[in-house]
Amino acid sequence: MLFFYYLNNVSLLLTIIGFWGLIVVKGNLLLILMSVEMVIFALSVRLMVISGLLDDLIGQIFSLFLFTVAAAESAIGLAILVVYYKLRGTLHNLYFTILKG
Repeated sequence: MLFFYYLNNVSLLLTIIGFWGLIVVKGNLLLILMSVEMVIFALSVRLMVISGLLDDLIGQIFSLFLFTVAAAESAIGLAILVVYYKLRGTLHNLYFTILKG
């Protein structure tokens, strides 16, 4: 039972680090993408912990779908970043407005 509480605290720490990365680190787009992935992973860990505490499988199944969505988002995001890096030669957030229109 104590193991679930430790995992819950680890999930909270990962969420805080991920949101810190989203708010503070604004220069590099790759770091922003990694922060989003960390928040999604922390949410998935939290769902698995709650599912284990309640002795239910719904949280684990939903966590599996969440991993699938995170993998697809990561693949599309990295593809966009590779194309952007080929065009501009940098991943700085300041020059990202060229892809808007």
